[in-house]
Amino acid sequence: MNTYFSELGKRVYARWEKENFSLEAFPAIATKALTEKPPAKHVDLKALMSDFLLKDEQSFQTSSGFGQPELIVYDNPKFYIQLLFWLDGTTDIHQHGFSGAFHVMEGSSIHSEFEFLNPLPVTAHFRLGDLKLKKTGLLETGSTVPILSGNGCIHSLFHLETPSVTVVVRTHSDPGSSPQFTYLPPHVALDPVKEDALTLRRKQLLDAMERTGDDRYASLVNTMVGKLDLERGFFILQNCMGHLRAIGAWERVWKTFAKKHGKAAVMISPTLDEIVRRDALVAMRSSIEDVEHRFFLALLLTVPDRERILAMIGERFPGKPSTTIARWAGELAITTEGGTWILDACFPEDLQVADEEQIPLFLGALDHLIQGGKPPAWLAKFPKVFKSLRESLSNSSWRVLIR
Repeated sequence: MNTYFSELGKRVYARWEKENFSLEAFPAIATKALTEKPPAKHVDLKALMSDFLLKDEQSFQTSSGFGQPELIVYDNPKFYIQLLFWLDGTTDIHQHGFSGAFHVMEGSSIHSEFEFLNPLPVTAHFRLGDLKLKKTGLLETGSTVPILSGNGCIHSLFHLETPSVTVVVRTHSDPGSSPQFTYLPPHVALDPVKEDALTLRRKQLLDAMERTGDDRYASLVNTMVGKLDLERGFFILQNCMGHLRAIGAWERVWKTFAKKHGKAAVMISPTLDEIVRRDALVAMRSSIEDVEHRFFLALLLTVPDRERILAMIGERFPGKPSTTIARWAGELAITTEGGTWILDACFPEDLQVADEEQIPLFLGALDHLIQGGKPPAWLAKFPKVFKSLRESLSNSSWRVLIR
């Protein structure tokens, strides 16, 4: 057992005991303990890993799937300390059923904090409302952040380096803080733990029908969403929308859902669109290793405001933010058998432009759409090309940056 964490746990316990184990006092106690003697400066991570692998005298380990992996380095009946490794993980927007504090021991992360306004409970495990970004900032190695249970701490982390390691001092659970909602912007909150077995099996059966090319798929999904309640209908749509769009059946199914649920469907539609966008960006993170590129992905994922994105880039990198973005775009542009891409924006196939000309045209259009000013020289010669490129970029994650 690592002596640093043993001492940290004993120190937290002694201070919390003086506060009669008040849950309200625990985040401040945990934050102070991590700040006054930070793990980032006092723990040899490689030695800790070797100790964990070679010595049996370790704290009780949970069966949690959180972290890549999660190591329990101190356990107590009232709280415990965990190390969370992150290799390609990006956390969902979530709140906590526990309280305490977390510390960035290695790596860095983009930390975004949210609030959920106008909540409308649909069921005990599913809510509609308005998820709003409060602030976004960079957490460097050594940063410590308190954790409040419940909706007072709705946040997400986009880890920039591999690995990133966080230390969490936390209670086991705080009464009255369940369920521990996950938030799907801009309008849905759901309990990720609660999923009825029947809905799970139905999704699995639909997946089997998709893989085998069953021609009844769209018709059956359409009938299902016309009968199911809002919560279960949402999960079926979330599961099936990719295939429904691929086979040209999405509009029909969506009209059935919208007719049944009326005003509530207005909040579901942008949430489903955002799920597609966010999933694409999160998937890119696992294949993009450059820290600067990951930083940019994190901004596109979490910051809905052009000026704030430009400001955060300007705070971290010299020169004009738009020039930095242009450099990143050039580094991220690729041509494959599937087409030419800059992140999730694809060069339109119907333009019939030679492969070697696609990236320069794409980058020129993107730079003009972000910076404005004098149009590229080729714009007058290829107006249809520019129009198509603008449409492609406007329908991608680049849209937040386009004037």
